[in-house]
Amino acid sequence: MGVCITGWSHSKFGKSASEGAEQLIAEVARDSLAHAGVGPEDIDAIFVGAFNNGFSKQDFQASLVALAVPELRFVPATRVENACATGSAALHAGMREIESGRAGRVLVIGVEKMTATPTHEVGDILLGASYRAEEAHAPGGFAGVFGNIADAYFQKFGNKSESLARIASKNHANGLLNPYAHMQKDFGFAFCNTVSEKNPIVAGPLRRTDCSLISDGAAAIVLSDLDIALRNDPRAVFFRAAVQVNDFLPLSKRSRTSFEGARKAWAKAYAQAGMAVDDLSFVETHDCFTIAEMLEYEAMGLAKEGQGASIIDEGVSARDGRLPINPSGGLKSKGHPIGATGVSQHVMAAMQLCGEAGDMQLKTADTAGVFNMGGAAVANYVSVLERVG
Repeated sequence: MGVCITGWSHSKFGKSASEGAEQLIAEVARDSLAHAGVGPEDIDAIFVGAFNNGFSKQDFQASLVALAVPELRFVPATRVENACATGSAALHAGMREIESGRAGRVLVIGVEKMTATPTHEVGDILLGASYRAEEAHAPGGFAGVFGNIADAYFQKFGNKSESLARIASKNHANGLLNPYAHMQKDFGFAFCNTVSEKNPIVAGPLRRTDCSLISDGAAAIVLSDLDIALRNDPRAVFFRAAVQVNDFLPLSKRSRTSFEGARKAWAKAYAQAGMAVDDLSFVETHDCFTIAEMLEYEAMGLAKEGQGASIIDEGVSARDGRLPINPSGGLKSKGHPIGATGVSQHVMAAMQLCGEAGDMQLKTADTAGVFNMGGAAVANYVSVLERVG
């Protein structure tokens, strides 16, 4: 028993002319089926990841899929939400449906329309992914939560602003190669490392270039039972591991300088896959803020606590480094439409593993790690992927 990714579709992330989630879903739903080589009649269940929380008055978004593909009218459709890890939560729901024997193929869509909402309202909506009782008044909205994390980390381990700027410039350089990326512009290290009118401080020590983008977008994946995939599908990307680990929501109840839940998720994923970090070819990780990517280096086992900066400073996470991190450009360049992000990360990984990544294609892409988190490392999802067909 196992589950594979057998097809996908991905919209251009950015400021979309689409009115809302309905139109974004329509951009990817039918195309993902075509890419998988299946028809609507082959889909046994639908799961839609959408955070919403005020971005749109149109909720109940799982039921919008049948408007895009009318042949899916009578297929069970369910909406899933788990903060910024909503896309991965939808994928996990689809996987469980297959593993239970209730479905052979499942369509998973992640979607969010964010740019129609005023920026100050976006910050408040995203605070729904924090513990409002204690963190609602963080300066800079949700960015303030990670600004506090960066402040605590710098106080304990020293100022790492230059290393954060290197992460930002790396991911923007990678995003140049990604046709789906929101920001296809190479911001060099000097710009990212300098506070200026175009790159002001947003929260704590974090500059604008340390923060991911407010984006619209959708991504879709067809999941198939392993046996079905190996018999029928032109491509099959197998989940060697799929793990979720949760942590306390309030930062006051845990360390601000390490992502313990993420570390435990990675450890469980390595054990489930029978692998170690050195067995991975590349990783797509959740760089909602550059400080998050640096802490995730430590969580995935690339560096000890407090030493994550060495991974970017020494070029380990560069596109041509020992373990490329975010060859897609990550959330920093690709964009972060909340509900779509986890699905998008898995699409980017599957494209690499199947040799379908175009200009983004890495020389070596045998196994992939994917890390998607909800809140500040509260809901932690790790996948280990490998092509088997």
